[in-house]
Amino acid sequence: MKPVPASASAPPSDAASRAVLSLQGIGKDYAEPVLEGISLSLQRGEVLALTGENGAGKSTLAKIVCGLARPTRGSLQLDGRAYAPAARRDAERLGVRLVMQELGLVPTLSVAENLLLGRLPHRAGWVRRGELHALAQRQLQRIGLDDIDPTTPVARLGIGHQQMVEIARNLQDDTRVLVLDEPTAMLTPRETDRLFEQIARLRAAGVSLVYVSHRLEELQRIAQRVAVLRDGRLVDLRPMVGVEEAELVQRMVGRAVRSEEQRPRREAGPVRLRARALSRGRAVREVDLDLHAGEIFGIAGLIGSGRTELLRLLFGADRADAGEVWRESGGRRQHWRTPEQAVRAGVGLITEDRKSQGLLLPQSVRVNISLSRLEVVSRAGWLQRERERELAREWAARLRIRCHSEEQPVGSLSGGNQQKVVFARWMLRDCEVLLLDEPTRGVDVGARADLYQELDRMAAAGKALLMVSSDLRELMAMCDRIGVMSAGRLVDIFERGQWSEQSLLAAAFRGHNERLRA
Repeated sequence: MKPVPASASAPPSDAASRAVLSLQGIGKDYAEPVLEGISLSLQRGEVLALTGENGAGKSTLAKIVCGLARPTRGSLQLDGRAYAPAARRDAERLGVRLVMQELGLVPTLSVAENLLLGRLPHRAGWVRRGELHALAQRQLQRIGLDDIDPTTPVARLGIGHQQMVEIARNLQDDTRVLVLDEPTAMLTPRETDRLFEQIARLRAAGVSLVYVSHRLEELQRIAQRVAVLRDGRLVDLRPMVGVEEAELVQRMVGRAVRSEEQRPRREAGPVRLRARALSRGRAVREVDLDLHAGEIFGIAGLIGSGRTELLRLLFGADRADAGEVWRESGGRRQHWRTPEQAVRAGVGLITEDRKSQGLLLPQSVRVNISLSRLEVVSRAGWLQRERERELAREWAARLRIRCHSEEQPVGSLSGGNQQKVVFARWMLRDCEVLLLDEPTRGVDVGARADLYQELDRMAAAGKALLMVSSDLRELMAMCDRIGVMSAGRLVDIFERGQWSEQSLLAAAFRGHNERLRA
């Protein structure tokens, strides 16, 4: 691919006049410029793929389009008229909606209340619950979520189901432009296919979509054009037809990225963690598991299969109804009942929800990284700030964390760079066993390669890694064994070289289908 000249980045005047949405010279400054000179047009019924590394400016551009941020420079037009939404509500009133990578649901409200927030059916000030639930059920059915009770509080749903509810909330009849920011980061192939069916229906109805993603195989399936951002600038804009994935990756990151798919199986060492008959209600049922030193063990499964619940039990974040989990160290068993005890036993957990469970968002990169080893950065009970800074700088360089300095608040980083901070904290802790729940959620291909390299180093050093992922390609590329969860049970375990995407999916559906027949 060749860079797009500045004149070529702007759409022709006749195309701009027909565009549903057009951007001219968009720039945005925070502490420094994060976007500069972005000119794009979006045609009616088109899916425009927007991709680039973490920190390239994709989410910032999406927020500008949808009223969550204002540009420092440049202008926007909607259907040929000046468009400058002061807030998200202004954009939604004009039919421009955003499904954010970081969920915007209210966890204490029900699914139905979240779906119709701002337009609840009411009479004389009282919400009409029957009508509310009927409307919500109809909206859920549009995206294949018939099995969700609309009265359920959102906080009780897993992250994957919450993501589907967030998408359903924005599939409204008056939508003209829909921006999807990493919508499939927590979805399994089945849920992704459901979403793509909805996208096809929306396109047929004339809705235009901006699809922000790092999953290049998805962009090739659904997009007509692709725009590539790097360091806040538009570096490529072209039809998707004929675009090679390797070329697109190189334009995104500015360097070649190594494929992991043909790696040999690592040699397994002694067992580092065992679980026997581990159970919690219907979420996890009688799971037996051996995790070896020097291996990456993957966990696949559909949303609601019990993957996250299993990791929480292994870490002591939830209390098991039955069974036990332990480590063998120095010839004796180590059991734990709380996360604090698990960490002391050498077990760490990278959670699926970095925003609410993994990071102190208002605190700095320095504080978030050093938090796991306070004994290393303190003397006589007093924190040594310069030592904290040294460690933060070291890990920021090692993982290529994009930040202005180690004092930058983590909440101001892009999602992928936030994820790298979580990784840095646990790598600094040097756990013998690391549990990873959707570790590359919202992470671009370049950053993903950096994280994979660190996982390789940990496995080579004899660490035992257990990784849950909704991305089967990721599991097949990185893991030595893959266990499949279905309806709360570990129904099968495949060795490297014995699996295929079809066999993994068949196992994932097995327990689900048995439960439906029951």
